[in-house]
Amino acid sequence: MKVVKKQRNSKSCIICGMDNPSSVKAMFYEMENGELRGLFTFREEHQSYPGRVHGGMITAMLDELIGRALWIKEPESLAVTTTITVKYRRPMPIGVQLRGVARLTHDSSRGFVGIGEIYDSNGKLLAAAEGTYMRLPNETIGEFDIHEEMKYLIDDNITEIE
Repeated sequence: MKVVKKQRNSKSCIICGMDNPSSVKAMFYEMENGELRGLFTFREEHQSYPGRVHGGMITAMLDELIGRALWIKEPESLAVTTTITVKYRRPMPIGVQLRGVARLTHDSSRGFVGIGEIYDSNGKLLAAAEGTYMRLPNETIGEFDIHEEMKYLIDDNITEIE
């Protein structure tokens, strides 16, 4: 499937922060079908049991995927998670590239609902989530400049994602 746009990475985020040494440094892409896709590899510092990703990191990745799906149509809007329900399907491995997919299923002026999924390289579903989010003014969420925080646009030449 064709990539339409690459999303920016932040400085500090645990999932996409380029200046955070503990970050997964995930990359996110807007697709021609309106979905968001992500490519990422969890490392040893993200594990729980040896060789397995910690459930909290899996939830954080799913939360990021769903939250970023809003940016496809509202690139400067921010929202906060009010609920997220995760189903862990299979153990998630460390050190291999994984693929995330997210899309909104309901959208209103106050908030939105979305689903996110993480797959291995063979297309097996590893984890899935549904999340509900509330839109808030950026200044309510925190004192920061969104353009300064989301300053990284990494050119990785990815034009298609399965």
